[in-house]
Amino acid sequence: MLARPIHAGLSVAVAAAVFASACGHHTSASVPPAIARNAKPARIGTTETGIASWYGVPYDGRRTASGEIYDMRQLTAAHRTLPFNTWLRVTNLTNGKRVDVKVNDRGPFVQGRVIDLSLGAASEIDMVRQGTAKVRLKVIAPPKGGG
Repeated sequence: MLARPIHAGLSVAVAAAVFASACGHHTSASVPPAIARNAKPARIGTTETGIASWYGVPYDGRRTASGEIYDMRQLTAAHRTLPFNTWLRVTNLTNGKRVDVKVNDRGPFVQGRVIDLSLGAASEIDMVRQGTAKVRLKVIAPPKGGG
């Protein structure tokens, strides 16, 4: 009689362990290890088009995935896979305004979005009020002096 409750409890524990390891594997697979380590720089001229969003408070002053402290007034961005310190020219395809940003964080974590811009960068291309905008990203050389 005691074997069943122990067996049932063991089954639940094994199922939970399998589920947890599967979830962890799925999460880490979203950013390939070579990219996460910034092993290979992005090729200048590479482009991507999609929806941008922006972030500010409550992230201002917190550490980014790259280790930098996030300053929402700086011209920075979060991208899922591009190496940290990659520079991008972001063009708002609705109004043609452009801003150059440095990738220093990971995100966006909303499906269908390609980049999260800092509040400062989003302001430069007039997308703060709307919250999102269709944009084109182009990998560019770092500015003279390192930015």
